[in-house]
Amino acid sequence: MKKIVALAISSAIIFTACTNKKEVEEAQQQANASKAELVAAVADRDQLLNLVGEISQDMEQIKQLENILTVNAGTETPSQKDQIKADISAIQKTLEERREKLAELEKKLSASNTSNSTLKNTIAQLRTQLDSQTAEINSLRANLDDAKVQIGELGTQVDSLATTVTAVTAQRDSTEQMNAELANELNLCYYAIGTKNELKENRIIETGFLRKTKLMKGDFDRNFFTVGDKRTLTTIDLNSDKAEILTNQPEGSYVISQGNGHKVLRITNPAAFWSLSNYLVIKID
Repeated sequence: MKKIVALAISSAIIFTACTNKKEVEEAQQQANASKAELVAAVADRDQLLNLVGEISQDMEQIKQLENILTVNAGTETPSQKDQIKADISAIQKTLEERREKLAELEKKLSASNTSNSTLKNTIAQLRTQLDSQTAEINSLRANLDDAKVQIGELGTQVDSLATTVTAVTAQRDSTEQMNAELANELNLCYYAIGTKNELKENRIIETGFLRKTKLMKGDFDRNFFTVGDKRTLTTIDLNSDKAEILTNQPEGSYVISQGNGHKVLRITNPAAFWSLSNYLVIKID
């Protein structure tokens, strides 16, 4: 009987020991699991905090782009526009990556036993910031595209204006040329120098016995005249010791003087000299 009791007590002790060991192992496993969950939760929280900092940096980059577009509105060079467009595309890609990372963290935290209202609020705020930043960057791209369209339209207007200016300039040049040609024509003068016989032969003068000399009546030879410019013709070398002006040039507008062994006509007042006629006939002997 004593042996049976002792055996029963011994079996109970062994069973109790086994049961305690199993409980300890389960408790240890739970502790390890809780510790792993805690470590994972801390890691997720750290990632969330890092994401907060990254999104803040994104906001600063967007503000810088906004300032650039505001300050340089319409004055950016093509290379600057390309750089701004590349920056906008890079930020858009980054925002999308941030959004995917936030969704992944939210999913982890929702499945974790350590999720709390503070983290949920942080996630909601970050999502709102991402939405706002995405809207701003889209607005910047739209503004840049709109500026490109306006610049294109302005370029078309400039081209049209340039065409108009070219046409007006051509018309002005043509008018100036016509005016110059007209001025040249109005300032043409003609002079003939010859002996009495030479002048008669070319029908510049007509004379006869007891008849008054007629000057350039009828069909006289215009080729006998030398063409000059009233504005520049100031001296005519007569190559003769005797000279007589037959046309009606006003006195006081010229002098005939001796020079280099022969007569020289000097026009002292061109406007008055040519005021009565554009032709000058001088008889020399």
